[in-house]
Amino acid sequence: MLINITLLFLFAGIPYYLLFEKTKMISHEKIFFLSVMLVLTGMYVAYSYPHEFGTPFVIVSLLSAVFSFYKASRTTNFYKFAYYLLFVNAPILILFSLEQSALYFIALILTLMGVYSIAKHYEKNYGSANYHSVTGVIVITPFVGGFLSIYLITLALYPPFPSALFFLHTIFVADISVLWYVVVLFIFFANFILAMRVMGKTVFGKPNGKIHYVDLTRGEKTVHFLIFILLFILTIWEFKEIFK
Repeated sequence: MLINITLLFLFAGIPYYLLFEKTKMISHEKIFFLSVMLVLTGMYVAYSYPHEFGTPFVIVSLLSAVFSFYKASRTTNFYKFAYYLLFVNAPILILFSLEQSALYFIALILTLMGVYSIAKHYEKNYGSANYHSVTGVIVITPFVGGFLSIYLITLALYPPFPSALFFLHTIFVADISVLWYVVVLFIFFANFILAMRVMGKTVFGKPNGKIHYVDLTRGEKTVHFLIFILLFILTIWEFKEIFK
């Protein structure tokens, strides 16, 4: 029971970000990194110690995910968006075994690191990580718009990206129950809605004439290309898992 409660916390099954947001102990940027580190720690603990989550733990993580979906739907800050998405997807680590869910979450973290890098670019060039007034980036800054589109399409669970392939794979191997359907359908539609909302608000639309748009530097492009290559490798890996 103790290991399950610990993993529920580490896997972002409890919205501990509320404490940091309310007290402002650390910045939104650092909340994202803390959340990622705790999830990775939880994956290591789950690998090291035998455990099995009961239905109550899945339900708690699902309620946390629903609340995080609500929070994510109301923010225009990329840092917040990134760590809210971790919590939205937390039930995957609770419902499925680590062997089934590890690739999904590694792909998710890689994708959110890409979103984080875009947030840093926005903060450096536009004064904050908020995307509300930075519209139509695909037209004026094609590299920003292109890479951000890839990340959002990955988050929206479009094939052939690894997260989408994970869902396809689990349909064939998981023990399906009513709770399984509820969790999987919620996560699928939550990711899709949130990703498409951001795409509609900043990637597309009419460019803001009051803003001086800045595209990615050579160093920033290198970082995003590396993330894309890693996502491509995970896609191939997931294909092998499906057809082995």
